Amino acid sequence: MSKKIIFIAFVVSLGGFLFGFDAGIISGVMSYASPEFNLSELQAGWVVSSPTFSAMIAMLVAGKLSDILGRKKILIVVAFLYAISALLSAYASSYEMLYIARMIGGLAFGAALVLAPAYIAEISSAKDRGKLVSLQQLNIVFGFFAAFLSNYYFNSINNPNNEMINDANVWRWMLGVELIPAVLYFIFLFFIPKSPRWLYNKNLTDEAKKVLLEIYGQDIAHKEIEAMKKMSESVKQTASSIKVLFSRNLRYILLIGLAIGILQQITGINAVYFYATSIFEQTGIGTDAAFSSGVLLSFTTVIFTFVAIFLIDRMGRRPLLIIGIGGVAVSLLICAYGFYQAKYELTPEKVAQVELKEMEASDLAFAYGMEFKDDLAFKNAMKEGLGYQLYLRNKGAILEAGTTINATLVLVGILGFIACFAFSLGPVMWVLLSELFPVQIRGLAIGTIGFVNSFSSWLIQQIFPWELSTFGNATTFLIFGLIASAGFFLFIKILPETKGRSLEELEAELVKS
Repeated sequence: MSKKIIFIAFVVSLGGFLFGFDAGIISGVMSYASPEFNLSELQAGWVVSSPTFSAMIAMLVAGKLSDILGRKKILIVVAFLYAISALLSAYASSYEMLYIARMIGGLAFGAALVLAPAYIAEISSAKDRGKLVSLQQLNIVFGFFAAFLSNYYFNSINNPNNEMINDANVWRWMLGVELIPAVLYFIFLFFIPKSPRWLYNKNLTDEAKKVLLEIYGQDIAHKEIEAMKKMSESVKQTASSIKVLFSRNLRYILLIGLAIGILQQITGINAVYFYATSIFEQTGIGTDAAFSSGVLLSFTTVIFTFVAIFLIDRMGRRPLLIIGIGGVAVSLLICAYGFYQAKYELTPEKVAQVELKEMEASDLAFAYGMEFKDDLAFKNAMKEGLGYQLYLRNKGAILEAGTTINATLVLVGILGFIACFAFSLGPVMWVLLSELFPVQIRGLAIGTIGFVNSFSSWLIQQIFPWELSTFGNATTFLIFGLIASAGFFLFIKILPETKGRSLEELEAELVKS
């Protein structure tokens, strides 16, 4: 595998880094922005989930546009939108401005998540395609890791002695730093070629050959061109349209794509990422420890994404996905059990050990001597006794003082979930989507499934705060665990293996003539 192909794939997948960075940053931002703008639970959910909502629109449009205009041109627009979103988010003066700025970023990452795997698959050889497409997921998790490190750093320097960074503006620094990778992404995209398979499909054969020769050299370039030529001769060229996508010929692979696209999100992965700090606060470890646990979470993701890259072209897509989703189900059920065993009680001694904001320890005296058997009853009592906003400002400290839980068990469950997702559902979904569909409708197909994937993600993010406040921690994670269990048995039945075959071979095998 040449250095040039690695460079091209890495640059294109930097859109994934920015997605991961944005998703990881918001988990820390909301600890400060929610009280700053006096947000309700639904408003907080919308700030977090609004980029995913706009990403749905981008996914539908970007795939079709890239089939017409080319992957590279749309990716350059994507990078520009990322930069604008970072600036506007950092300078947001209201709740409305904040979510609109984040929706602009959502347009960017929606398009990037669709186009990057399609582009990388179209410049890759069969032998290395799995590893190269997985670079998108690796960049996503690097983005998460960088975001959690950034959040941890800004949270650590936010103290009364720092005149420049305080509770009122620390979240602006967290959001604004995203401008740096966005600008770099924009610049690097001018150094990548157009997709050779897109060029060939547009009858720009000489240009396609030139790109392949520059990337691979004579031998491999000749084989790739011959494979494209053979397929174009044996398969009637098909217009890219929704009607074709839902035709009888593509029904099987569309079912697979939709199943994996939905399951990747409804197991709750983005709820855990986007609300990581809040989830760790639920274990009573405190706000500072919650931020540091977020770093551990993202580091785990990075390690196991490397595992996926190492195994995906050796073990194959199907085994990784089935083993991973089984591990996801077990891990989520462990989390549910851990939260189910928790007890909640405030005492003067425990309250005296935590730092409260804008209130005194005596303000919690109403709850002394009361024992709560679940987090839902405890949090509702705190909201009623203190008022919602005062509770929100002190949630981490109050949960730290009042929670008795096996935090290690919950942490093991969360990290197990993240690890299993990172070597299976995370990277394998995008690899499979880049392989299953014919080149004529690849952009449209990935965009359509990406739309469904993003809608599932948006729905989970939007209702997650409501789920926690309505059902409690244990029931919420139990629901996710049962969904993952159902997915495990579904994938055993329907999932094909695609490793080691060219895109043209897969098209001939999976698309019924």
